[in-house]
Amino acid sequence: MCGIVGLFLKDPSLGPDLGRHLTDMLVTMSDRGPDSAGIAVYRGGDDGRVKITVQAADPDAAFAGLDAALSTETGHPVQATRTDTHLILSVPADGSDALRAAIRARPDLRLMSRGDAIEIYKEVGQPRSVADRFDLPRLAGTHGIGHTRMATESAVTTLGAHPFSTGADQCLVHNGSLSNHNDLRRRLARQGVEVETENDTEVAAAYLTHRMNEGASLGEALEAGIRDLDGFYTFVVGTKTGFGVLRDPIACKPAVLAETDQYVAFGSEYRALVSLPGIEAARVWEPEPATVYFWEH
Repeated sequence: MCGIVGLFLKDPSLGPDLGRHLTDMLVTMSDRGPDSAGIAVYRGGDDGRVKITVQAADPDAAFAGLDAALSTETGHPVQATRTDTHLILSVPADGSDALRAAIRARPDLRLMSRGDAIEIYKEVGQPRSVADRFDLPRLAGTHGIGHTRMATESAVTTLGAHPFSTGADQCLVHNGSLSNHNDLRRRLARQGVEVETENDTEVAAAYLTHRMNEGASLGEALEAGIRDLDGFYTFVVGTKTGFGVLRDPIACKPAVLAETDQYVAFGSEYRALVSLPGIEAARVWEPEPATVYFWEH
């Protein structure tokens, strides 16, 4: 079933409250997905540094002295900020490739996201529990997306939780099921695209990233997905500067958009949006099937 939320701020004055609003929206969708939950938030990104989010099953052991060790290994100064099982590693942009390679060489670390602005926090557990563990209401930013999962096609694990990020400052959450994800996974593998989990959502994320790496805009990649991705789904996607929504041609999964002068918000159900400021005056509508909606700063 799953629940999806998203909030794209037009008004910068709402930035300090992004995490609080997203948390309220996420927790409201708890009964649509009690297995695991996650959030991607976009903030900063103008300081010439790249952020890489990692997770560890045993963070006390994995994170101890990690910033110093990675600084030595990469030859670049690595800064670290820990929140529960996640660690944000920050490095000057010219050291990002070396840092990614060093992380991948460590089997106790799992890469959650990378980019100038994106941070992803996700774990197994009820949405309220996940929000409390990461203190999600404290997160300021420009936009973000979240997901509450009811696992259907793969195990309940941290890596199986949403959002999925397969490219720099890109992420995706998904409600529904892709019927051709295994075939698409094989096609992507032949083109050198690696998918780490069994989750069909990661395949969709990798597909969009691959399209964009070939030169497509996000809108063009989503349009191509209408043709290539078979199944029933609602996607909400994030980039460094943008926020997009796409439903399949049948549009059998629930979806609601709301827009005011201050923000654009998405929820699997309208009740996820009712606590937002000014929602009573928002333009509220159900997104059309096979139609790409996209907003950008």
